[in-house]
Amino acid sequence: MNRVVVLGRGGAGKSTFAVRLGAVTGLPVDELDKHFWSADLTPLTGDQWEIVQQRLTVADSWILDGDLGPYDVLGTRLGAADTVVVLDFALWRCAWRAARRSRENLVFWRWLIGYRRRSLPVVMAAIAEHAPAADIHVLRTQRQVDEFLSGPMTPAP
Repeated sequence: MNRVVVLGRGGAGKSTFAVRLGAVTGLPVDELDKHFWSADLTPLTGDQWEIVQQRLTVADSWILDGDLGPYDVLGTRLGAADTVVVLDFALWRCAWRAARRSRENLVFWRWLIGYRRRSLPVVMAAIAEHAPAADIHVLRTQRQVDEFLSGPMTPAP
């Protein structure tokens, strides 16, 4: 495990998971929101986002944390990943966490509410297409997260 992509709906705990995984593995963690959104919350264009991801994925090891919903282009980072973790927690948990942390816009709430029906199938298809050889982990409960993080972590060959 050297190049890890962490995906999931808003409020799933991707950033917290990535930091915990980084502490366990020693891999550097990069939160994609910091690269994607400008100060006024304007997203990058698809072409700009591809260039940023190409720059981020050239390193030998990393954890890239983020799922940018309808704005995301996944192929570049999935193609470079050896491990993909999808946090698929219940809607109520993610909505509660998102409501606690900040005020989000309508696009965010539509994405969060419709994630399993609309976004997750797209994410899983992108994983199948761009990361067929990667180790895939879909974690649906906090217990599964804790078990994953306490399990053996081995570097990829």
